[in-house]
Amino acid sequence: MMSFKVLASALAMIITFSAFLPYIRGILTGAIKAHVFSWVIWGITTLVVFFAQLSDNGGAGAWAVGLSASITLFIACLAFLKRGDLAITKLDWLFFIAALSSLPFWYFSDSALMAVIILTTVDLLGFGPTLRKAWAYPQSESLGFFALFLLRNLLVVAALEHYSWVTLLFPLAVALACMALMLIIVLRRRQLSRTTPEGF
Repeated sequence: MMSFKVLASALAMIITFSAFLPYIRGILTGAIKAHVFSWVIWGITTLVVFFAQLSDNGGAGAWAVGLSASITLFIACLAFLKRGDLAITKLDWLFFIAALSSLPFWYFSDSALMAVIILTTVDLLGFGPTLRKAWAYPQSESLGFFALFLLRNLLVVAALEHYSWVTLLFPLAVALACMALMLIIVLRRRQLSRTTPEGF
């Protein structure tokens, strides 16, 4: 009989795939021009967190994170092949170096937690531009997309076979970031709907 944790992990993986599928379709049709470097950074951060979770006996809860890392790196490859946004800023390089710095920190300090802290921070900083855009243009963001990722990360937490800061920090932080983003979208949509003159 399938255990609860395996079931939660399987649901998290299904949600992960379902959330990414429309984005991949958009890249293939040319409707979306993904930023190659951003997706490489997110892929690296998520992949290292996956290995850190495995090293701390995260078990089934880590599977969805590993799947997310694989799909993210696949999107980076697709973005490059489809000639997405190739512009690389100084901030992009800063994020990239910060993501890579987690590996020597982990190796030399023998601390998976230090690596996860760095990677979680880098990932959360990536929410910055989206939060700013959601505040200015709340209709341009999808509540459903972030709701799926909120649910996915809660399922990841439920599926973890060992609870520690190494296994918990990343999915909890991303879940809270998704909640904050959804709250901003809802509040800003309500504010703007009240200030829009009738007939517009």
